[in-house]
Amino acid sequence: MQSLTQKLTDIVREAFVQSGYEAEYGTIALSNRPDLAQFQCNGALPAAKVYGRNPREIGQQVVEKLQSADIFADVSLAGPGFINLTVTDAYLAEFMNEMAADERAGIESVSQPRRVVVDYGGANVAKPMHVGHLRAGIIGESIKRIFQFMGDDVLGDVHLGDWGTQMGQVILEIKQRQPELPYFDANYTGPYPEESPITLADLEEIYPAASKQYKSDPAYAEAARQITAELQNGRPGYRALWQHIHDISVAGLKVDYDNLDIHFDLWMGESDVQNRIDPMIEKLEEEGYAVRSEGALVVDISEEDDKKEMPPLILRKSDGGVLYGTTDLATIDQRVQELKAELILYVVDHRQRQHFEQVFRAAYKTGVAPQSLGLEHNYFGTMNGKDGKPFKTREGGVMKLKDLIALVHEAALQRMDESHVAEEFEEAERQEVANRVGLAALKYADLMNQRTKDYTFDLDRFASFEGRTGPYLLYTAVRAHSILRKAAEQSLLPGEILPPAAEAERTLLLLFAQLTDVLQQTYETRMPNHLAEYVYNLANEFNRFYNTCHILREEDAAQQASWLGVTQLFLKIMEITLHLLGITIPERM
Repeated sequence: MQSLTQKLTDIVREAFVQSGYEAEYGTIALSNRPDLAQFQCNGALPAAKVYGRNPREIGQQVVEKLQSADIFADVSLAGPGFINLTVTDAYLAEFMNEMAADERAGIESVSQPRRVVVDYGGANVAKPMHVGHLRAGIIGESIKRIFQFMGDDVLGDVHLGDWGTQMGQVILEIKQRQPELPYFDANYTGPYPEESPITLADLEEIYPAASKQYKSDPAYAEAARQITAELQNGRPGYRALWQHIHDISVAGLKVDYDNLDIHFDLWMGESDVQNRIDPMIEKLEEEGYAVRSEGALVVDISEEDDKKEMPPLILRKSDGGVLYGTTDLATIDQRVQELKAELILYVVDHRQRQHFEQVFRAAYKTGVAPQSLGLEHNYFGTMNGKDGKPFKTREGGVMKLKDLIALVHEAALQRMDESHVAEEFEEAERQEVANRVGLAALKYADLMNQRTKDYTFDLDRFASFEGRTGPYLLYTAVRAHSILRKAAEQSLLPGEILPPAAEAERTLLLLFAQLTDVLQQTYETRMPNHLAEYVYNLANEFNRFYNTCHILREEDAAQQASWLGVTQLFLKIMEITLHLLGITIPERM
């Protein structure tokens, strides 16, 4: 079904056409003066410039046409030609019943679905996840869910870092500790052991040790680079050991991501496109796109209107090695050829902006990406601590993601105790509620901010059940659950939504009507903060409605059924929107 603003726009556009003007001037928006009207149309002003007439005269013509429409309670002209509109309560109730009857609360799917790949997560094999990976996961998961809900054919890809120098470092460190393993014997013909010689716990200790020595010991660094080259060139023992490292790392990553309720359709990585790189480079050389420059093989991506120098994309270094740009270009080729991608969204932090501009330019210039393919870097800022610096442990180190999750879980339990939430629950249910409260605190704290900006993570504030927080949203949704449950226990059911009986109810219904427009804005901008802001406003207005309209004590049966219908519609919208933000509502708290 159409949104309310779209329905009103169609009506007002017809009035402009009947008055002798183009329909485009009849676009409706929410009023910026809700004390005067619910909606407004500013089209008379630009129309006046085109038609050479006074804007108030144009506005008055349109107003006269609209005043006969029975859906409007008031149509008036203000200022130099602003048209103010207020719909009747009866029409508003009619629209609410349409929303309530629709499984998707009136939200239409896109008319032309696309195959969309969302590249987010960016975790590295052999390295434990840390807070730096958090925003990519939270924002990317929300964007993926929004695109899926809007009807696109979406694949979420974690795109693992599994083929770089860190692999050589880890293999070298294992070699130094267990040189007797068959993976290091160049003459060994296999088969190699099926069971990994190391565990995930071993890896969490091995990588930091290897990284530290790599940075301080030139001989160690050279040996690690040599092993990386041999791995990438196909040495069987190193490939077999790499597979063990890869598999146990992915198993650990899946646990971490599952704990965050973040789920990927594809667990692909840099290693999955290695067989595409040589043929791709050869083709680009043959076509004249890849040329030699100071010993390296590069693609010139500069454009005449560049305001700053744009470095070429290096495909192969002078020593024969390839870089992330090469891998990313090959990944685009794979996603076009194998996944049939029409739009690829990269949810990666802002520090990679130039990198992706280089890769995208090279992809379009060389034909790796057809011009019809959308390539977008949906970048985000940094999650900082209260000191304004990137979030750290109390000791000043990088905080592991699982440690942050544990910290948030404990904070949720503490806030629940302070607010007397879930006190009578069995311990297992209490822990599950704390998990959902903690994740809501963590995710909403991120998503309520415009993703391109840095933000300060304040666990004490974000775990609160009051204010602009995830727990507050959950508490409000559970309140609606509770009302409907108690009503059902009394054999009271939601009914037809009647025209609003109070201003608080009218305001809430008008906010319901904004759902489609807000979600469309979120979808088009890839900015979940629009939806996060809407959900917070929705919770506030429902609580005002709840405090004004005493649902379960109402004596008029029709009115009570109507208010239960409003409550049910509120809960439906909350379930949809919070799910799109990656937040799950408990049945009770």
